[in-house]
Amino acid sequence: MSTKVVIKQSTYFDSVSLMSLSTKANQIEGVEQAVIAMGTDMNKEVLKNVGLLTPELEAAKTSDLMIVVKAATDELCESALIAIDELFKKKGGSKSATEIKYSTIDSAAASIPEANLAVISVNGAFAAREARKALENDLHVMLFSDNVSIEEEIALKQFAHEKGFLMMGPDCGTAIIGNVALCFGNAVRKGNIGIVGASGTGSQEVSVRIHDFGGGITQLIGTGGRDLSEQVGGIMMLDGIKALEEDEATKVIVLISKPPAPSVQEKVLAQVKNSKKPVVVYFIGGDEAAVVQAGGHFAKTSKEAAIKAVVLAGANEDELNKRALNWPLIEEVRAKLTPEQKYVRGLFCGGTLCDEAMYLAMDKYEDVYSNIQKKADYKLKNIHESKAHTFLDMGDDDFTNGKPHPMIDPSTRIARFLEEAKDPSVGVILMDFILGFGSHEDPVGVMLPAIIEAKDQAAKEGRHLEILGYVLGTDLDTPNFDEQVKKLMDAGVTIASSSTNAGLLAREFVAKGE
Repeated sequence: MSTKVVIKQSTYFDSVSLMSLSTKANQIEGVEQAVIAMGTDMNKEVLKNVGLLTPELEAAKTSDLMIVVKAATDELCESALIAIDELFKKKGGSKSATEIKYSTIDSAAASIPEANLAVISVNGAFAAREARKALENDLHVMLFSDNVSIEEEIALKQFAHEKGFLMMGPDCGTAIIGNVALCFGNAVRKGNIGIVGASGTGSQEVSVRIHDFGGGITQLIGTGGRDLSEQVGGIMMLDGIKALEEDEATKVIVLISKPPAPSVQEKVLAQVKNSKKPVVVYFIGGDEAAVVQAGGHFAKTSKEAAIKAVVLAGANEDELNKRALNWPLIEEVRAKLTPEQKYVRGLFCGGTLCDEAMYLAMDKYEDVYSNIQKKADYKLKNIHESKAHTFLDMGDDDFTNGKPHPMIDPSTRIARFLEEAKDPSVGVILMDFILGFGSHEDPVGVMLPAIIEAKDQAAKEGRHLEILGYVLGTDLDTPNFDEQVKKLMDAGVTIASSSTNAGLLAREFVAKGE
């Protein structure tokens, strides 16, 4: 086995680009393993853990680009490096002749005075500095970068609040501003519903369901996942609500979050109470009584949040196709499963989609485990070993430390799927497939060989393996929504029409004695 290393000094690429390039590099014929990353301590630790760290790589600076290739021979390594170099050339060559590259935010802001927003995706060590520069240049900020300290986050959001600007993030993956999706997002129609979300895929799901029910979006303002923590205090969500209240085009506001800190929920609901516009509150596992007391419209699920939003925005509820749960299908699947097949295994790219399915399972079962469980007794001690009903957020830091997000590179999920499929106690494997900007170009296609293999193996062993898929996307998205669904159905996968229905179907499929 041979390993080759290339270090390009003072050559920066953002994390999203490097994730995509790493995925393509690992698909090069003959490559055993390829890593393309900046020379950060975290990335060096990943290289050390997989046995690829060399003294040369150890000496790399955070501003240096590291390229590592492992293959059977020196010749294969060299040809892979040439192919990787071509990938970089294609990336650079994709820009139009009129596109200008700026080396600093200051120079970009000076050259484009009409610009009012900066999207920042740089090494976490420099992210706060660049975000502050953008704010100082009177730019709203979407900070995609993670690994920003909570102290820096608080300081940035307080500074932005004082200046009257949005500070979305850090670790903000989804926004739709002026009908343009930023980072991860879906193509949805313009409408009169505004969203403030502390969850990326949760916001995507609600926006897609609103589109599905005939509504549309004015703005989708992301906050970053820590915004509703005790420390940050919901600064961005409160400012986001204010911004939508002042937006004449927005008639209804939707708030989305995983469970917020109790004191922060109080502050948010106090602002909801004073809002002149109807506000739908979808806080997973949230307090319905508190929301209702504040004059808000409580939603237990993402689907319910979308339905309430479009009805408040003017739709006739009786005319909506709500896609009720398919009970004949549930009975059909139950009949196929053996008494031993009593567990659900959820393998998710989207954290909030995982949370929603998990909470729906918790409504029915006690033994529900996860890497993101709030209950300590049900939080997996070893994320590599499932127990009973297990729901995994494979986009969490547990799985993505130094690796691409599964929305970009699904290889980690594929490996875990094949392991779960071997377990004779598993009746259902539930997976999401997320379409849209920033996601894998064919999330279903890349998973199909593993799905076919798993179903064939289960059949040889005389058991039915129910695979339940949910495709998050719209008719306007790329890749084509209908084509992705058809691929799954042709492979024998059952399709859920929403994240909510996916969670409900999964838990009901394995119910015994009902």
